[in-house]
Amino acid sequence: MKPRLNAYAVAPGALKALLGVEEYLHTSGLEEKLQDLIKLRVSQINGCAYCIDMHWKDLRALGENEQRLYGLDAWEESPYYSERERAALEWAEAVTRITQGHVPDEVFERVRPHFSEKELSDLTLAVTTINAWNRLSIAFRVTPGHYQSNKGAQELKKGA
Repeated sequence: MKPRLNAYAVAPGALKALLGVEEYLHTSGLEEKLQDLIKLRVSQINGCAYCIDMHWKDLRALGENEQRLYGLDAWEESPYYSERERAALEWAEAVTRITQGHVPDEVFERVRPHFSEKELSDLTLAVTTINAWNRLSIAFRVTPGHYQSNKGAQELKKGA
């Protein structure tokens, strides 16, 4: 598939704005691995090859194991995820599939005990942001396969 255009080169302000949201999320207190897990799942739902490649690599760099990554498509049936992760994944799917009945009250009630109000706001922002990235990457056919994660290196620096 041939890329259509480089939106980031022709509209750098848009990239700067989205990166500003990402920076906020990075410092929000919401676990980085959890954010990448929901970003990978949302990217799977949306069919964004570039973002799937990116978040798979980021999760591996953060030490995530293959079994949890391979099982993500069937997270509801897989025993590999904590209750908090399950709640985040259910919320991410409901927010992403908003045209299929909005976000049901039952989902909100199941998710709410696992997150503070701020965390739920930040989680929702993370879901909406990856949906924006997915749509940009899909619309302009950003080519997957070239992304290299530096998250493992960042984690090593934090520990030093």
